[in-house]
Amino acid sequence: MAAPAACTRFSDNYDLKEELGKGAFSVVRRCVQKSTGLEFAAKIINTKKLSARDFQKLEREARICRKLQHPNIVRLHDSIQEEHFHYLVFDLVTGGELFEDIVAREFYSEADASHCIQQILESVHHCHSNGVVHRDLKPENLLLASKAKGAAVKLADFGLAIEVPGDQQAWFGFAGTPGYLSPEVLKKEPYGKPVDIWACGVILYILLVGYPPFWDEDQHRLYAQIKIGAYDYPSPEWDTVTAEAKSLINEMLTVNPSKRITASEALKHPWICQRERVASMVHRQETVDCLKKFNARRKLKGAILTTMLATRNFSSKYDAHGRSIITKKGDGSQVKESTDSSTTLEDDDIKEDKVKGGVDRSSTVIAKDPEGYLPKQQTVLFKSETPLKLNDPTCFSCNGSDSSDLENSHYIPLTGESDEADEIRIVCPNKTCSQLSTSSYGSARKQEIIKMTEQLIEAINTGEYEAYTKICDPHLTAFEPEALGNLVEGMDFHKFYFDNVLGKNCKALNTTILNPHVHLMGDEAACIAYVRLTQYMDKQGQAHTHQSEETRVWHKRDNKWQNVHFHRSSVTPPFAMK
Repeated sequence: MAAPAACTRFSDNYDLKEELGKGAFSVVRRCVQKSTGLEFAAKIINTKKLSARDFQKLEREARICRKLQHPNIVRLHDSIQEEHFHYLVFDLVTGGELFEDIVAREFYSEADASHCIQQILESVHHCHSNGVVHRDLKPENLLLASKAKGAAVKLADFGLAIEVPGDQQAWFGFAGTPGYLSPEVLKKEPYGKPVDIWACGVILYILLVGYPPFWDEDQHRLYAQIKIGAYDYPSPEWDTVTAEAKSLINEMLTVNPSKRITASEALKHPWICQRERVASMVHRQETVDCLKKFNARRKLKGAILTTMLATRNFSSKYDAHGRSIITKKGDGSQVKESTDSSTTLEDDDIKEDKVKGGVDRSSTVIAKDPEGYLPKQQTVLFKSETPLKLNDPTCFSCNGSDSSDLENSHYIPLTGESDEADEIRIVCPNKTCSQLSTSSYGSARKQEIIKMTEQLIEAINTGEYEAYTKICDPHLTAFEPEALGNLVEGMDFHKFYFDNVLGKNCKALNTTILNPHVHLMGDEAACIAYVRLTQYMDKQGQAHTHQSEETRVWHKRDNKWQNVHFHRSSVTPPFAMK
């Protein structure tokens, strides 16, 4: 990208403020323009880490953003190139995601959905009129200008956008987010501007009922549905939606792109331009309830990918035994992170002859927030260079002791662009883990409860009263043999043992939790039952083993789990009580 004619430094014009977000090669910070006092969002890209291909992508994004100036599009105001950093200065949008705002509203109707999709279509129409195809329309890229009521919807993230003059149709690479991909992209057929309209149809469907038209945990079944346009309007939730709304969805989700409605035509649809007369004004509480669950599910999946792909370096090509852990059909080109976001992977196998007519045909796989899987045509195996942690949710079924077992891997759904669709498998480093599918939120929380229980028992074993109190509720209730059949409350009863007994009567101590069973009770309560096996050496050097059965009740307060009650069935040795 050519530097500005004047040798202007970013710091000459802007004051940097707090961080708003972070990526693999970039950080987004609030900034204030010195001359006007206006606030913006500065995307600061560390260009020292970028390849020539990364610069090309950066140039493409900036070039596209500069030509788009519309009230429903996040606007690029400035682009400044310095020696080691590139600054992109965008609108500062403070309203958060559209879908998150909807669930917080007191009233939401079909007419509100019509107004939302109208603004989205206005932004898409502007893009298409300027020869731009976004290619990644989805809820995560639909933001609100501010938190004020009635704030404008803003289309963001043009990292996958391409320039397509006129009505050109060509194969521009596999790009987008699976749940929103059009049939022509999945079939690897020539495509163009209609792919954005298909995604708008999916978004409108969700806006009306709170769940997507195409959904299946199995990638092949998901794409089979999309390719033939296999969706319906099930009762009872669709019974209250007007026929005009369904008509617009049908025209958007038309499998044949040449027959699909355009953005300009959609804006003239009666359900859009005559919403006061056509669209229902009845509050849709069921839609809001479903949308809350939909938001939670996609946020979880986003967290999975952000954690795995933004905080870990996947550049290592070999496992602990020196075996290659990156495999790909073709010439074995490697996969590496790109500029676009913290969750970007790019295939550098770019042939110049693939770029024709000035159209960028990059071969990127960009992992963002998926709703399904890419087709199983290639396999790219990644292995973490460091053991997984509790809150590192690639594998929800184990704690992640390091291993080179590539068989125990987990399918992570992707979004991205590629000449050949990829299947990504994130390897679980635990050989004993046999979970081979996307794990549920419940599984993650169960592992969290087990881990918290282990931490509590560790504090007991080491006699660390302060650590123990941080994990326990101050009003902890306990029913245990030491209490002589009484229910005791508070920490004083326990403090006695920490001060006088724990850790003082043995040389070595090891505790094992056997057969833990976790019962989740809503989002903020859980109960765990387990057998506690304690091995220890007494002062005479004799080895002993003791067993007890325990149940602990956990409650989450201020985003922190605390033990509020426990019950033990048998007397523990004097050093291992509590």
